[in-house]
Amino acid sequence: MIPLSDPDAISHSRPYVNIMIIGINTLMFLYEISMGSLESTVLFFRLGLIPAEILGGEEVGLRTFIFNDTYRTIDLSSPFGPWVTILSSMFLHAGFMHFISNMIYLWVFGDNIEDRLGHAGYILFYILCGAIAAWTHVLFNTNSQTPLIGASGAIAGVLGAYLLLYPYSKINTLAIFIFITVIKIRAIYLLSFWFILQFFKGLGAIGFENAGVAYWAHVGGFISGALIIMIYLKLRGEHIRPWHRPSVIY
Repeated sequence: MIPLSDPDAISHSRPYVNIMIIGINTLMFLYEISMGSLESTVLFFRLGLIPAEILGGEEVGLRTFIFNDTYRTIDLSSPFGPWVTILSSMFLHAGFMHFISNMIYLWVFGDNIEDRLGHAGYILFYILCGAIAAWTHVLFNTNSQTPLIGASGAIAGVLGAYLLLYPYSKINTLAIFIFITVIKIRAIYLLSFWFILQFFKGLGAIGFENAGVAYWAHVGGFISGALIIMIYLKLRGEHIRPWHRPSVIY
C-alpha cells in the first residue's frame, strides 16, 4: 500500500524544510545514478553508516574489487570519520524504488509534522529520529560491515509522530492486490499496520546480517518519533488521546 495524500490534515504553513530535505535527497540520488556501479558502491561505503566502524572505532579501510576483469584496491574510509556517517547515510538510497518510496512517504506525512513543530523544530526532530534509528540498527548489527543507507529511519520517526498527532486523518492510499485502486484508510490503521509489519520482519531478520532492509532502524525511528512528540505535547500541557476521535482534524 502506497500513501498518496492526506487531505484531512491541513497545514497552515509552507513546509520549506520538508521540501529542502526532499530536494537534497533528490540531488544526491541523481548524483548516485550518474556514477558507475563501482563508484556508487565506494560512495555507499564512504558515506554510509557501518556498525562495526561506529562501535569498534576502526574504519573499513582498503578493499580490493574486481572491475572489468582487473583488481582495484580502493580506500573506503569515510573522508569525515565514522560519526558523520550517521547524518550522511540519511541522504543516500540504494535504488529508484528505495528512493521514490521514501520520498512519497516524506511528502505525504512530513509537511504536517513541520507545521506542528515549526521549521527549526522539524529539522532537529528529523535528524534526531534518524540518529536514533541508526543506533537501533547498530545495536542489532554490531559486527556488520555492510553500509546502512537511506532516509527511512528518519521518515519512520515522522510516521510515529503523525500517528499520535493525526490518528484519524484519512489517507488516500494506492492499494495493490488482485486489482489496483485508491482507498481511504485512517492513519491509525495504516501506520499501525506499517509499524507491526516492520517489527515482525525485524524479528525474522535477527541473525541475518545482510537481510537487505534495516527493519530495526524503522522500528527505532518510529518509536523515537512517537516518544519525542509525547514529550513535546507534555511540555506544552497538551493531552494525547489517540483513541478519542476529534470533531475537527487540524
